[in-house]
Amino acid sequence: MELLGIDVGGSGIKGAKVNMETGELTTERFRVPTPRPATPESMALAVKEVVDHFDWKGPIGVGFPTIVVNGKCKSQSNLHRDWVNTQIDKLFKEVCGNDFNVINDADAAGLAEMNFGAGKGKNGLVVTITLGTGIGSGVFYNGQLIPNFELGHLRYKKNTPVEKYAADSIRELKNLSTKAWGERLNYFFNYVKRVISPDLIIVGGGASKKWDKLSPHFSDDLNLVVAETRNEAGIIGAAMASKGMV
Repeated sequence: MELLGIDVGGSGIKGAKVNMETGELTTERFRVPTPRPATPESMALAVKEVVDHFDWKGPIGVGFPTIVVNGKCKSQSNLHRDWVNTQIDKLFKEVCGNDFNVINDADAAGLAEMNFGAGKGKNGLVVTITLGTGIGSGVFYNGQLIPNFELGHLRYKKNTPVEKYAADSIRELKNLSTKAWGERLNYFFNYVKRVISPDLIIVGGGASKKWDKLSPHFSDDLNLVVAETRNEAGIIGAAMASKGMV
Protein backbone atom coordinates (compact mmCIF):
# COMPACT_ATOMS: atom_id res chain seq x y z
CA MET A 1 0.00 0.00 0.00
CA GLU A 2 1.31 3.44 -0.95
CA LEU A 3 0.24 6.51 1.03
CA LEU A 4 1.16 10.20 1.10
CA GLY A 5 2.62 11.72 4.23
CA ILE A 6 3.38 15.39 4.88
CA ASP A 7 5.70 16.57 7.64
CA VAL A 8 5.08 20.20 8.62
CA GLY A 9 8.05 21.78 10.37
CA GLY A 10 9.12 25.17 11.61
CA SER A 11 11.39 25.75 8.62
CA GLY A 12 10.03 23.45 5.90
CA ILE A 13 7.03 21.41 4.77
CA LYS A 14 8.04 18.05 3.26
CA GLY A 15 6.07 15.28 1.61
CA ALA A 16 6.58 11.93 -0.08
CA LYS A 17 4.79 8.73 -0.97
CA VAL A 18 5.49 5.84 1.40
CA ASN A 19 5.32 2.06 1.03
CA MET A 20 3.45 1.09 4.19
CA GLU A 21 4.68 -2.50 4.16
CA THR A 22 8.35 -1.52 4.33
CA GLY A 23 8.26 2.06 5.60
CA GLU A 24 10.38 3.17 2.65
CA LEU A 25 9.81 6.32 0.64
CA THR A 26 8.82 5.47 -2.92
CA THR A 27 9.41 9.00 -4.26
CA GLU A 28 11.89 11.78 -3.67
CA ARG A 29 10.90 14.14 -0.89
CA PHE A 30 9.34 17.39 -2.08
CA ARG A 31 9.93 20.40 0.16
CA VAL A 32 8.63 23.95 0.32
CA PRO A 33 9.72 26.55 2.90
CA THR A 34 7.40 27.16 5.82
CA PRO A 35 5.86 30.60 5.12
CA ARG A 36 6.70 33.62 7.21
CA PRO A 37 4.55 34.56 8.96
CA ALA A 38 3.30 30.99 9.43
CA THR A 39 -0.40 31.85 9.39
CA PRO A 40 -3.11 29.23 8.81
CA GLU A 41 -3.92 30.61 5.36
CA SER A 42 -0.33 30.75 4.10
CA MET A 43 0.56 27.31 5.46
CA ALA A 44 -2.55 25.72 3.96
CA LEU A 45 -1.47 27.02 0.55
CA ALA A 46 2.03 25.61 1.11
CA VAL A 47 0.54 22.21 1.96
CA LYS A 48 -1.53 22.42 -1.24
CA GLU A 49 1.68 22.96 -3.20
CA VAL A 50 3.00 19.66 -1.84
CA VAL A 51 -0.27 17.85 -2.56
CA ASP A 52 -0.39 19.23 -6.11
CA HIS A 53 3.22 18.18 -6.72
CA PHE A 54 2.24 14.54 -6.19
CA ASP A 55 -1.18 14.94 -7.86
CA TRP A 56 -2.57 13.03 -4.88
CA LYS A 57 -6.33 12.40 -4.75
CA GLY A 58 -6.70 10.18 -1.69
CA PRO A 59 -6.54 10.81 2.07
CA ILE A 60 -3.41 12.46 3.48
CA GLY A 61 -1.69 12.23 6.84
CA VAL A 62 0.04 15.27 8.31
CA GLY A 63 2.48 15.61 11.17
CA PHE A 64 1.96 19.10 12.62
CA PRO A 65 4.32 20.94 15.05
CA THR A 66 1.82 21.79 17.79
CA ILE A 67 -0.39 19.96 20.25
CA VAL A 68 -3.16 18.41 18.14
CA VAL A 69 -6.43 17.13 19.62
CA ASN A 70 -8.99 15.60 17.24
CA GLY A 71 -7.49 17.53 14.35
CA LYS A 72 -7.56 20.87 16.18
CA CYS A 73 -4.45 22.95 16.99
CA LYS A 74 -4.24 23.55 20.75
CA SER A 75 -0.95 25.45 21.06
CA GLN A 76 1.01 28.08 19.16
CA SER A 77 4.44 26.45 19.47
CA ASN A 78 6.75 28.03 16.85
CA LEU A 79 3.90 29.06 14.53
CA HIS A 80 1.56 32.06 14.30
CA ARG A 81 -0.80 32.68 17.23
CA ASP A 82 -3.80 32.46 14.87
CA TRP A 83 -3.30 28.69 14.73
CA VAL A 84 -4.61 28.21 18.27
CA ASN A 85 -8.02 26.47 18.12
CA THR A 86 -7.91 26.21 14.32
CA GLN A 87 -9.41 22.95 13.00
CA ILE A 88 -6.39 21.93 10.92
CA ASP A 89 -7.93 19.00 9.05
CA LYS A 90 -10.97 21.06 8.04
CA LEU A 91 -8.84 23.99 6.84
CA PHE A 92 -6.55 21.77 4.76
CA LYS A 93 -9.53 19.98 3.21
CA GLU A 94 -11.15 23.30 2.26
CA VAL A 95 -7.95 24.40 0.50
CA CYS A 96 -6.78 21.08 -0.99
CA GLY A 97 -9.97 19.03 -1.39
CA ASN A 98 -8.51 15.89 0.24
CA ASP A 99 -9.44 14.29 3.54
CA PHE A 100 -6.74 14.87 6.17
CA ASN A 101 -5.78 13.15 9.40
CA VAL A 102 -3.51 15.43 11.46
CA ILE A 103 -1.37 14.42 14.44
CA ASN A 104 1.50 15.98 16.35
CA ASP A 105 4.70 15.86 14.27
CA ALA A 106 6.83 14.23 16.96
CA ASP A 107 4.11 11.62 17.51
CA ALA A 108 4.27 10.91 13.77
CA ALA A 109 8.06 10.53 13.87
CA GLY A 110 7.71 8.25 16.87
CA LEU A 111 5.20 6.04 15.07
CA ALA A 112 7.71 5.56 12.25
CA GLU A 113 10.52 4.68 14.62
CA MET A 114 8.38 2.28 16.67
CA ASN A 115 7.15 0.43 13.59
CA PHE A 116 10.16 0.54 11.26
CA GLY A 117 13.14 1.70 13.33
CA ALA A 118 14.96 1.33 16.65
CA GLY A 119 11.73 1.04 18.63
CA LYS A 120 10.30 -1.93 16.73
CA GLY A 121 9.32 -4.68 19.16
CA LYS A 122 10.32 -2.62 22.22
CA ASN A 123 8.01 -2.68 25.25
CA GLY A 124 7.99 -0.58 28.38
CA LEU A 125 8.16 3.22 28.31
CA VAL A 126 9.92 4.36 25.13
CA VAL A 127 10.56 8.03 24.31
CA THR A 128 11.38 9.23 20.81
CA ILE A 129 13.01 12.66 20.58
CA THR A 130 13.24 14.88 17.49
CA LEU A 131 15.71 17.76 17.57
CA GLY A 132 15.02 20.56 15.12
CA THR A 133 13.49 24.03 15.39
CA GLY A 134 12.21 22.84 18.76
CA ILE A 135 12.35 19.58 20.69
CA GLY A 136 9.58 17.13 19.85
CA SER A 137 8.80 13.95 21.74
CA GLY A 138 6.71 10.88 21.09
CA VAL A 139 6.01 8.66 24.09
CA PHE A 140 4.93 5.02 23.88
CA TYR A 141 3.99 2.47 26.52
CA ASN A 142 4.16 -1.13 25.34
CA GLY A 143 3.96 0.14 21.78
CA GLN A 144 0.88 2.33 22.37
CA LEU A 145 1.21 6.05 21.63
CA ILE A 146 0.52 8.52 24.44
CA PRO A 147 -0.24 11.60 22.30
CA ASN A 148 0.99 15.18 22.72
CA PHE A 149 3.64 14.41 25.35
CA GLU A 150 5.58 17.68 24.95
CA LEU A 151 8.83 17.07 26.83
CA GLY A 152 10.48 19.98 25.02
CA HIS A 153 8.17 22.26 27.01
CA LEU A 154 9.66 21.20 30.34
CA ARG A 155 10.97 24.33 32.06
CA TYR A 156 14.70 25.05 31.97
CA LYS A 157 14.84 28.34 33.88
CA LYS A 158 11.77 30.17 35.19
CA ASN A 159 9.42 30.33 32.17
CA THR A 160 11.97 29.22 29.56
CA PRO A 161 11.20 25.83 27.97
CA VAL A 162 14.15 23.48 27.68
CA GLU A 163 13.82 23.44 23.87
CA LYS A 164 15.01 27.07 23.95
CA TYR A 165 18.21 25.74 25.54
CA ALA A 166 18.96 22.52 23.69
CA ALA A 167 17.17 22.36 20.31
CA ASP A 168 19.15 22.08 17.08
CA SER A 169 18.03 25.61 16.13
CA ILE A 170 19.68 26.91 19.32
CA ARG A 171 22.91 25.13 18.37
CA GLU A 172 22.84 26.98 15.06
CA LEU A 173 21.81 30.32 16.56
CA LYS A 174 24.55 30.32 19.18
CA ASN A 175 27.10 28.51 17.00
CA LEU A 176 27.63 25.90 19.73
CA SER A 177 30.50 23.46 19.51
CA THR A 178 29.70 19.75 19.45
CA LYS A 179 30.86 19.49 23.07
CA ALA A 180 28.73 22.43 24.22
CA TRP A 181 25.61 21.14 22.45
CA GLY A 182 26.26 17.61 23.70
CA GLU A 183 26.37 18.88 27.28
CA ARG A 184 23.08 20.73 26.83
CA LEU A 185 21.45 17.63 25.35
CA ASN A 186 22.83 15.55 28.21
CA TYR A 187 21.14 17.95 30.64
CA PHE A 188 17.85 17.52 28.78
CA PHE A 189 18.08 13.71 28.58
CA ASN A 190 18.83 13.48 32.31
CA TYR A 191 15.89 15.81 32.95
CA VAL A 192 13.61 13.41 31.03
CA LYS A 193 15.02 10.46 32.95
CA ARG A 194 14.40 12.22 36.26
CA VAL A 195 10.80 13.07 35.35
CA ILE A 196 9.48 9.87 33.71
CA SER A 197 12.24 7.19 33.93
CA PRO A 198 11.94 5.81 30.37
CA ASP A 199 13.27 2.36 29.49
CA LEU A 200 14.66 3.67 26.20
CA ILE A 201 15.23 7.06 24.55
CA ILE A 202 15.49 7.15 20.75
CA VAL A 203 17.11 10.31 19.41
CA GLY A 204 16.41 11.66 15.93
CA GLY A 205 16.54 14.96 14.09
CA GLY A 206 19.70 17.06 14.07
CA ALA A 207 21.56 14.99 16.66
CA SER A 208 21.22 11.79 14.63
CA LYS A 209 23.53 13.28 11.98
CA LYS A 210 26.28 13.93 14.54
CA TRP A 211 25.74 10.95 16.81
CA ASP A 212 29.32 9.63 16.86
CA LYS A 213 30.65 13.00 18.01
CA LEU A 214 27.82 13.80 20.42
CA SER A 215 27.37 10.46 22.19
CA PRO A 216 30.64 10.67 24.21
CA HIS A 217 29.10 13.66 26.04
CA PHE A 218 26.05 11.69 27.22
CA SER A 219 25.74 9.93 30.58
CA ASP A 220 26.30 6.17 30.40
CA ASP A 221 23.06 5.26 32.22
CA LEU A 222 20.58 7.00 29.92
CA ASN A 223 19.72 4.07 27.60
CA LEU A 224 20.05 6.21 24.46
CA VAL A 225 20.04 4.95 20.87
CA VAL A 226 20.08 6.84 17.58
CA ALA A 227 16.95 6.81 15.41
CA GLU A 228 17.06 4.63 12.32
CA THR A 229 14.45 6.37 10.15
CA ARG A 230 16.29 9.71 10.57
CA ASN A 231 14.82 12.67 8.66
CA GLU A 232 12.22 10.51 6.91
CA ALA A 233 10.47 9.60 10.16
CA GLY A 234 7.96 12.46 10.14
CA ILE A 235 6.79 11.67 6.62
CA ILE A 236 6.53 7.93 7.29
CA GLY A 237 4.54 8.42 10.49
CA ALA A 238 2.27 10.99 8.84
CA ALA A 239 1.54 8.51 6.04
CA MET A 240 0.57 5.95 8.69
CA ALA A 241 -1.83 8.50 10.18
CA SER A 242 -3.57 8.99 6.83
CA LYS A 243 -5.26 5.61 7.29
CA GLY A 244 -5.66 5.89 11.05
CA MET A 245 -2.69 3.60 11.77
CA VAL A 246 -2.07 5.26 15.14
